Amino acid sequence: MELAWPRARPSMDLKALCMYAAVPALLLLCSASTFIQSPTDVYGPVALHEPTPSSARDFGAVVFGAPFAIMRPESAADVALLLAALSSAPTRPRATVAAHGAGHSLQGQAQARGGIVLETRSLPRAVAVVVADGDGEGGENTARAYADVGAGALWVEVLEECLKAGLAPLSWTDYLYLTVGGTLSNAGISGQAFKHGPQISNVLQLQVVTGNGEVVTCSPTESPDLFFAVLGGLGQFGIITRARILLQHAPPKVRWVRAFYDSFETFTKDQEFLISIPEQVDYVEGFMVLNEHSIASSSIAFPAPISFNPDFGSHGKRKVYYCIEFAVHDFQEDDGSSVDHVVELVSGEMSYVRPHVYSAEVSYFDFLNRVRMEEESLRRQGLWDVPHPWLNMFVPRHGIARLKDLLVDTVLAGHFDGAILVYPLLSDKYVSFSSCCSKLLLDHDSFAISKAAG
Repeated sequence: MELAWPRARPSMDLKALCMYAAVPALLLLCSASTFIQSPTDVYGPVALHEPTPSSARDFGAVVFGAPFAIMRPESAADVALLLAALSSAPTRPRATVAAHGAGHSLQGQAQARGGIVLETRSLPRAVAVVVADGDGEGGENTARAYADVGAGALWVEVLEECLKAGLAPLSWTDYLYLTVGGTLSNAGISGQAFKHGPQISNVLQLQVVTGNGEVVTCSPTESPDLFFAVLGGLGQFGIITRARILLQHAPPKVRWVRAFYDSFETFTKDQEFLISIPEQVDYVEGFMVLNEHSIASSSIAFPAPISFNPDFGSHGKRKVYYCIEFAVHDFQEDDGSSVDHVVELVSGEMSYVRPHVYSAEVSYFDFLNRVRMEEESLRRQGLWDVPHPWLNMFVPRHGIARLKDLLVDTVLAGHFDGAILVYPLLSDKYVSFSSCCSKLLLDHDSFAISKAAG
């Protein structure tokens, strides 16, 4: 899941600022008053348009702020034209420019109240897959296989195109209907992060438009300071308009496993065991099971029947359970017996509540796109376009049990019925130079906590 960051208030000498979501940036620039007299003004070939309802809201549906105008750039040059014009204006009260991709921010970070919203989905969204000759190191990755992707493309579009070549990016988010530029401006975290790091650790090159309107191609060796600042930088250093994403061979199938626990200590211990064997396991997440609804709502996409029906507190004291999800890629190089053997061996080392382990084989696409089925269910119930208060955080390993106790004593003591995801991360999988790497991440292995109000 993505990290929700509070709106910052930087000093006036900063040129750019961005906050969380599936959007790249919020840029603080010089006043547009010298240039903008009407939302229908034109900057050369770039037109500004009247605001739309979607430009004044986001997925959080908590904060609403209508912009003065919206812009639908068709290239990085269009973005640069606007930002250069604004940044060259005389110093006056500042105008806000927000890049709006899929609009999955939670606290208005994709909005620009009284300013300009850049709708980045109008940028080119083509996905070009490139495969070099030879084998990758260790035979795991096709050598220098990558995809050049427009920042306005959704990750599901990237997946669909890459699978045509039998390839896929290494790291994902749980929900694929987010823009490439948006998640790379945050981190991009899911159950593969323990093995491959977040999405920002798997980028080879970026095209960025800086606050003064300069279009820059950057990489670990070309303008590296900008490259690492932009990755996870919450848009404070520019708007991502294109990215080069590392690829690997994609498995046709995935063995998806769920195991249930009645002890938080055992639950987290087994999660740490799973991430210690990346040669066998390709994905690890987990969640708190609060009631029967937690099981039903989290099992919409899971095709195997689940018969876990514990006592959640019939005698007055609430009981919380836990579920580990892990997955093993199935390249179908034999009759499937090798994957069965791996799952059997791994499960045999785990201390879940016997016999409550369940598994199913699904296509790689369906596994990565599993949250889409939950979204469709919520839409049918009219529960998708409602307020989504959501909290995401990194918690050091030594503090995870105390946080769980705090949640149980406070939030869960009421009528909370949302989702609480808990899964481990390894600090050495993060690029230490990137903006998202705090001292907490670099000094400690940690758990990602994602909590949504129901």
